[in-house]
Amino acid sequence: MAIKYTKNNLDKIESLFAESDYMLRYEKGNFKSGYCILKDTKVVIINKYYTLEGKVNTLIDILKELNFNPKEFKNKKNQDFYIELQQTELKL
Repeated sequence: MAIKYTKNNLDKIESLFAESDYMLRYEKGNFKSGYCILKDTKVVIINKYYTLEGKVNTLIDILKELNFNPKEFKNKKNQDFYIELQQTELKL
């Protein structure tokens, strides 16, 4: 399944971070990959000048890298959406 690049899907992905231990921030910076993960402090920083498509793709990549446990999400919709994202193949 391919995910659509919409503000609604971006909001859903951001809600996954809101329920996790990680804090998601959008800031400017010179990121070679467009983002920075500070694992010790559990902060994810995304380039705020990214397009909607860039933000969605980057956040999905980060979610796959961090390997959250879907059972830790209190909201059932977030659990289902996270599982769906884990199975998503990005088309660049």
